[in-house]
Amino acid sequence: MGIKIQSSIIFLGTGQGSFVVGKQIRSSAGFILQSGENQFHIDPGPSALAKAAEYGVNIRANTAIFVSHSHINHSNDINAVIDAMTYSGFDKKGVLIANSTVVNGSEELRPVLSGYYRDFLERFIVMQPNQRVALNEIEILTLKTLHSEQNTLGFKFFTPEFVLTYSSDTSYSPELVKQYKNSNILILNVPYLKRGKYNLCVEDAIKIIKEVNPRLAIIQHFGVEMTKADPLYQIREIQKATKVQTVAAKDGMVINPLSYSVDRGQRTLYSFPKNQVRGNKEEEMKDRKHDGGPGESLLDSDKVLMDLIEEGKTKQN
Repeated sequence: MGIKIQSSIIFLGTGQGSFVVGKQIRSSAGFILQSGENQFHIDPGPSALAKAAEYGVNIRANTAIFVSHSHINHSNDINAVIDAMTYSGFDKKGVLIANSTVVNGSEELRPVLSGYYRDFLERFIVMQPNQRVALNEIEILTLKTLHSEQNTLGFKFFTPEFVLTYSSDTSYSPELVKQYKNSNILILNVPYLKRGKYNLCVEDAIKIIKEVNPRLAIIQHFGVEMTKADPLYQIREIQKATKVQTVAAKDGMVINPLSYSVDRGQRTLYSFPKNQVRGNKEEEMKDRKHDGGPGESLLDSDKVLMDLIEEGKTKQN
């Protein structure tokens, strides 16, 4: 019998695009879902091993790896993760669930999964949209997407305690939103501030969250426009429009999916009214300089988030 793991969502990387990830303003190392005896590593992009070590994640505890598609910021480190979790194949273990391009390649793309490392796994499963698979007590439904990598998958995890949906990279479609219904937690990849190609923007996120009405929405995979505009400010606007608790993920953020608390000191956002989840406009506009060149700056969302939480706790008391 395995060791029960406390349920957690751990974001190893929340960035998208060559500017954000290339300058390591944010990583694209994916995220970890822990539930029961299971640890799932979803979309292990570049620096997945380094970020796992930095944020205290034991890669050896992985029971499965999920790869939505073959783009480098979602799949780059799958072979390295397999190597680390299996001790270079000495301890053959784990399952890989991925789309066909990741495993078999396509006319334009080579397979990302190496045949050498594939043999270190207990098994690998190539899936199409609208298929189901069970790993221990968790059932997973693969979701359709509209993305430039045509075989891209989203994932819906049915755990005994909650239902979590991950959109992966996709553009908006009312048909796709139906797949997200009845989710307790909804993780959306939203790289764009305004409408772009093959991915979601803020307006799309608002429409999806309104329709799905989850207990918690988490926005991540921020591109350069979203990063410069400050994701925390955008998330406040999304929350105002949807009346759904919404969080802007940060690299290293840990969320308890049962209490919906954020670990930057384990303060529970859900413990005070949603209309109090607002920050100070002056604090929000403080800049954090980076090496992006003259005139470029990023907002310090971490400090604003902590101020926001402290303000809510003070009002509650």
